[in-house]
This record gives sequence, structure tokens and C-alpha cells, in this order.
Amino acid sequence: MKMAEDSGAASGEGTPSRSGTSGDEKRKRIFFKEIRCMMYGFGDDQNPYTESVELLEELVIEFISDLTHKASQVGRPGRVQVEDIVYLIQKDPQKYSRVKDLLTMNEELKKARRAFDEAKF
Repeated sequence: MKMAEDSGAASGEGTPSRSGTSGDEKRKRIFFKEIRCMMYGFGDDQNPYTESVELLEELVIEFISDLTHKASQVGRPGRVQVEDIVYLIQKDPQKYSRVKDLLTMNEELKKARRAFDEAKF
């Protein structure tokens, strides 16, 4: 990726997604804490380099943006549905398996909550 090599990457030069405003700085830190914790969980230092976390966050945001953009073109115009994401992910067996597991777990949690709420009343 060119931004890692580019000396102007920190200032956002040549990067259309960054203009250096405070709004971009806030947007840039959406997943910062979670990524830092995940990096530690996968064997990095407890306090990884800020630049590493920012780079990973940028990649995550880019991946999510690209995927949702593609999903919006696959399904109903202007609307992204879970099925659209699953359709795009199915070409990657690891991602597809993980998405399938998470969706199954989500359904089980919904059923358990419903059963708990019904038993409560």
C-alpha cells in the first residue's frame, strides 16, 4: 500500500479520504480501542505502536467501505442487507464460515432472549 511508503501519509497528502480536519480525526478512531485489544490478543504488545493500530484501522475501514459499497450494488438499490454481504463473502471459505457461525450464534442469542423475556412475564 502506497500510504505506508509515502512520507506525506501522516499529513494526508495525496490521500483523498483524509483532509486533516477534526471530523476526519474522529472518524479515524472508530475502531482504535478494539483493534488495539485484538492486536494484544493475537500476540502484539499490550500497547502497540499507534501507527500500527492506525494502519490496521484504515485497512478495516477501507474493507468495510468497499464491501458495503459492493453489497449496495448487488441487492436492492440503496439498501444493504445481510444476504448481500453473505453473497459477496461466500467466495472466501474462511470468511464465509466465520460469518455463518456469527449469524447462527446471533439467532441463538435472539431465541434465548425471547425465551427469557417470555419466562419473565
